Amino acid sequence: MTTNGHDINVLRELAKQYSEIAAKPVQEERRRLWRDHFSLKHTRAPILVTYGMWNVWCQEVFPDEVMQCEDPFYRSHERWLRMQMFHDTIGDDYIFEPWIAASVAYATSGGIYGEAWGVSATRTTSDTHGGSWKATPPIQSWDDMSKLEPPPHAIDEEATRRNVERLTDAVGDILTIDVSRGPILSGFAADISTTLAGVRGLEQIMIDMYESPEQLHSLLAFLRDGVLANQQQAEDAGDISVNCGQNQAMPYEESLPAREPNTRNRKRSELWGFFAAQEFALISPEFHDEFLLQYQLPIIEKYALVHYGCCEDLTRKIDMLRRIPNLRSIAVTPVADVARCAEQIGTDYVISWRPNPTDMVCAGWDEDRIRRQLTNGLAACRDGFPHIHLKDIETVQGDTNRLRRWTQIAREVVERV
Repeated sequence: MTTNGHDINVLRELAKQYSEIAAKPVQEERRRLWRDHFSLKHTRAPILVTYGMWNVWCQEVFPDEVMQCEDPFYRSHERWLRMQMFHDTIGDDYIFEPWIAASVAYATSGGIYGEAWGVSATRTTSDTHGGSWKATPPIQSWDDMSKLEPPPHAIDEEATRRNVERLTDAVGDILTIDVSRGPILSGFAADISTTLAGVRGLEQIMIDMYESPEQLHSLLAFLRDGVLANQQQAEDAGDISVNCGQNQAMPYEESLPAREPNTRNRKRSELWGFFAAQEFALISPEFHDEFLLQYQLPIIEKYALVHYGCCEDLTRKIDMLRRIPNLRSIAVTPVADVARCAEQIGTDYVISWRPNPTDMVCAGWDEDRIRRQLTNGLAACRDGFPHIHLKDIETVQGDTNRLRRWTQIAREVVERV
């Protein structure tokens, strides 16, 4: 048997198991739960578990030595399918959709250090395996701004066709192959904050706010216009689909079209959008507004609804966020003051509460501590529309059962509180 024949057989068996999970009636119950929740209807608090930067899965659960596919293309889909099936054992409210995504090849490079904009950082890497590294941003002087090129919406059709055909030949009779051709500038690549720090440097932009505000405003305007142009080109090409919407949870809401594979010709005005400002965590609300939010707003306003925030503390910025006309969900992070955030948010928005994964599952296991912290957090949010999102899990110290048990405890607390 050829290597590809072996790999395809592995994928087919996994795809069959995944299709059974996706067909369970509970998936529709979860769709209804998230749809009502994000429509600001009182439900039980949904529970969601996600995995940080995948370190826990690549190193602790699904390292290369346990993967069976040899071809990197098939192996990437094998790992995704295995992760999905493991996630099913956790018992949270994650929705398993009945399709598998094919990789779209973009003619423009991705990356958070300006690669999509025609530049890249210089990286200095530690000699230690898995060690640290440092990036030197590409815009060292304002003259370097001339190197930036707005990324067009350009898809490598031949490479995409090969990806789709390979996956279709392998499992297309078992799972629908979803080809989502959305803009390369979406999510973190479109929130401006991530790209700004990548091309100019986090410490430097803080200095620029005082020493070079005019030049910084010019850079921000350039990035804003580039994101808008890239997304508009994708929309004009009919390449935006329902599945391009994202909100760091389950992107459902009663006024929006339900997720489905291979839709085309959708508008951003029909979708969820996700925006964040992690690099502005230490920036005052006034400077956050002046040097970021006003540039995000023209992009944000193209979407039907948006979620704002990832890991940054937004406790002092809720009033500022009220300027967003289509805001529906706000992140309340491990470093935020949950009670103060909940009081300010009230019932105007969804509270996406993210308890500290270190306290929950990453460093030791203490069920009393978990119950106490979940109880206190939910009690603070009880009059609003909270969900619990355990995210950014980088390790479970080799004990994968923690996630299943944590979810059981969270459900108990939700029922009680």
